[in-house]
Amino acid sequence: MEALAMERKAEQNRELRERLMQLKKERNAIILAHYYQRDEIQEVADFRGDSFLLAQKAAQTDADVIVFCGVHFMGESAKILAPNKTVIIPDERAGCPMADMVNVDGLRKLKAQHPNAKVVTYINSSAEIKAETDICCTSANAVRVVNSVDSDEIIWVPDKNLGHYVQQNTDKKMIIWEGYCNTHDMLTVKDVEEMKAKYPNAEFVVHPECRPEVVALGDFVGSTTAIIKYCKESEGKEFIVGTEDGTGFQLRKDSPDKTFHFATKYLVCPNMKVNNLKKLVKCLETMQPQIYVPQQVADKARLSLERMLQVK
Repeated sequence: MEALAMERKAEQNRELRERLMQLKKERNAIILAHYYQRDEIQEVADFRGDSFLLAQKAAQTDADVIVFCGVHFMGESAKILAPNKTVIIPDERAGCPMADMVNVDGLRKLKAQHPNAKVVTYINSSAEIKAETDICCTSANAVRVVNSVDSDEIIWVPDKNLGHYVQQNTDKKMIIWEGYCNTHDMLTVKDVEEMKAKYPNAEFVVHPECRPEVVALGDFVGSTTAIIKYCKESEGKEFIVGTEDGTGFQLRKDSPDKTFHFATKYLVCPNMKVNNLKKLVKCLETMQPQIYVPQQVADKARLSLERMLQVK
């Protein structure tokens, strides 16, 4: 029975992939997929990457349609950087709880209290917040961005864990907002210690969105892209991974001879996983849901994203 169901699912996926190729041609569309997406989506993407790489691809593409397989704020970033393109996402319910933890009124109040501070906003944020921001960053370039800003005082939103990590690597005074990523914040020291006891030869690679005490245990700390690169180039053969489990697709693809253990089974972002192959095909058929960003918000937000893209 189970074998039959698996076979039927495989057949269905084959048909969906064929339909997808046809629609992509008809619409002159490009598919961008975040590393945290389901394997079935990463397999068909034109580009897989973290939010930084995908923002760059959106800014550079000559496709007419960008299908962004990620969460809502990523689609917004693509629309802001490529205003003349149509940007669609497979499921508009793919939100980001961390992005929702910061609001415009709160940020404006903080700016009024610290008039000399510059605002650095993690790309995991809404277009409205980016419009109130001096410069955006990703986990890949956060330290470089903060150090590039011509102010000794930084208002940092919204991720306190990444903010704490940046604070260790800069002399600037950081005023840190109290947001966090639900998925990364779940990982505890106990989880990591249990895994290290179970796999004593494995290196622990960890994302700076995890809690500071967890990050402190890392053999390597870095963004999703940096973790993937490190594991590929490392002499090590076994890794305990402290980031979202969708990363496993690229890790296994790059290093089929290596073993990856996720530090807990809870490293799954439910928002990233609402997208699937069926919804991806449907959004290209209907050209819905589309991402809209009001022009005055987009124009302000674009400045903060473009400044980020200029930081070397």
